[in-house]
Amino acid sequence: MLMPKKVKYRKVQRGRRKGLSKGALTLEFGEYGLRAEEPAWVTARQIESMRVALSRHVKKVGKFFLRVFPDKPVTKKPAETRMGKGKGGVEEWVAVTKRGRIVCEISGVSEKEARTILKGAAYKLPMKTKFVKKSSDGGTT
Repeated sequence: MLMPKKVKYRKVQRGRRKGLSKGALTLEFGEYGLRAEEPAWVTARQIESMRVALSRHVKKVGKFFLRVFPDKPVTKKPAETRMGKGKGGVEEWVAVTKRGRIVCEISGVSEKEARTILKGAAYKLPMKTKFVKKSSDGGTT
């Protein structure tokens, strides 16, 4: 499972997911990709599930690139615990994904194959995504 080796703070506040993504707005490594259409927390398990789905279909013909990493710890208090007594322990790691972020990219396959492969990967994610391809000027369409 993905998680950072070292973090500055063990527990962080929840934050807000409104607004557009600051980075990863264009395709950098592949010809086709998945763009997040709504904000979400993508857990390390969901990223791993997407990675397995991509690697199973891409095999040796192409390459895929993951553009999200779970670097935010999410805490949870034990069941049937009274209020107070501090913040709970870290339960999972999530990647904060805002609108417009490229979640994953793929190269070395045809557009038709890329659409089916990325559709399978999109089923593993907790948000709406859109298939995008690299335009001739280097941007994303």
